[in-house]
Amino acid sequence: LISSATKSLRMETEILEKKLQDAQVKLAEKDGDKEKEIQSLKRLISELEFQLTMEKSNHESFLDKLRKEIKHKSDELEKLTQERTQLIHSLSQVQEENSLLQDTVRRECEERFELTAALGRAREQVLELRRLSGTFP
Repeated sequence: LISSATKSLRMETEILEKKLQDAQVKLAEKDGDKEKEIQSLKRLISELEFQLTMEKSNHESFLDKLRKEIKHKSDELEKLTQERTQLIHSLSQVQEENSLLQDTVRRECEERFELTAALGRAREQVLELRRLSGTFP
């Protein structure tokens, strides 16, 4: 009975040891798979961090270009605004000068008209005087 029980216990122990070995093998495989997965995830994280760094760098480079372009456009706008102001000032001066010239031309035309009228009256008087002097020696 003891022998049979011992034999039965040994067989059960062997079965349990076999199950333990199988479980240890499966556990080792799972640990290996998990380690592979961890390494794969670490590589993926590294790649994503690298991509993120590159994207940040590209983004910063793009922003720097935009800032420079905005600065350039702002400087250009300021220059054009100054030129516009100068042109408006020049236009105002030219309009003022034009107005003065038009006024001068108007006055000269009025004077010319008056002189022409006076000349016409003087001619008439001279002709009248000649006519009268022709009848009175």
